[in-house]
Amino acid sequence: MLDFNEFLVRVQLSEDVIEAWVAEGWLRPRRTGTGPAFSEIDVSRAQLIQDLRDDLGVNEEGVAIILDLIDQMHGLRKTLRELCGAIGIQQADLQHRILSEMRSQRPIQLKGPER
Repeated sequence: MLDFNEFLVRVQLSEDVIEAWVAEGWLRPRRTGTGPAFSEIDVSRAQLIQDLRDDLGVNEEGVAIILDLIDQMHGLRKTLRELCGAIGIQQADLQHRILSEMRSQRPIQLKGPER
């Protein structure tokens, strides 16, 4: 974990910018008795925000939407890992039934014209 000053040095941003991003909820440092503590994920997230704003010209609303979608994707991936783990410890016949049911639920894909 990085304290506030270490984080500022790592991401090369001003204190005001980081405080604004924390207030927006874009960064979520852990609260400690000595102040906020930032993780490597926070460093990566700050770099992503910089890229979105500076390199791609994404406005504040766009940044918020993109970060929310990324958070949702990570949450879904975590849930999928947990579900796969739960299925993985089941008996083989149940695993096969689940897989078969999943395959039957997929929409039929129509083939396009041959080229």
